[in-house]
Amino acid sequence: MTVPLPPPNRIYLLRHAEAAWAEPGQRDFDRPLNEKGFGDAEIIADKAADKGYRPDLLISSTALRCRDTSGAVHRAMGVTLDVRYVDALYNATVDTYLDIVDAQDEAAVMLVGHNPTMEQALEALIGHEAMVSALPGGFPTAGLAVVDYDAPAAVWRLSDFVVV
Repeated sequence: MTVPLPPPNRIYLLRHAEAAWAEPGQRDFDRPLNEKGFGDAEIIADKAADKGYRPDLLISSTALRCRDTSGAVHRAMGVTLDVRYVDALYNATVDTYLDIVDAQDEAAVMLVGHNPTMEQALEALIGHEAMVSALPGGFPTAGLAVVDYDAPAAVWRLSDFVVV
């Protein structure tokens, strides 16, 4: 597993908001956000915007619940936000998440994806002890990790964790 080096200098890791249970015959991929999830996605997107957290690029899984969450971020950040949907983020490994981030030239990149991979990506960036200390209960739905590169120390650090 290769941890990315800048650019980007800031990585936003956003776990999709709470999804509805699958209807009979419905694929997991097609599960939308539930009512709480839609509200939480709007709240977390607004909180991020209020804090000035604005990615240059948003990369989202193509799963419906991630697209729904990304839509809330897009509305909160404005139509100029570059949003890309990537099939490879669905059922991906942590290496895939980190490789996608590492391939970007933008200063700030947001991934909207799934657990447990989102939690594993955060752990790979900041280390096990820092992750467990910051998130003893794990990476919650609609949780937003703000991870910055500390150039003098040559490490990634969790700068903020925003929850609903």
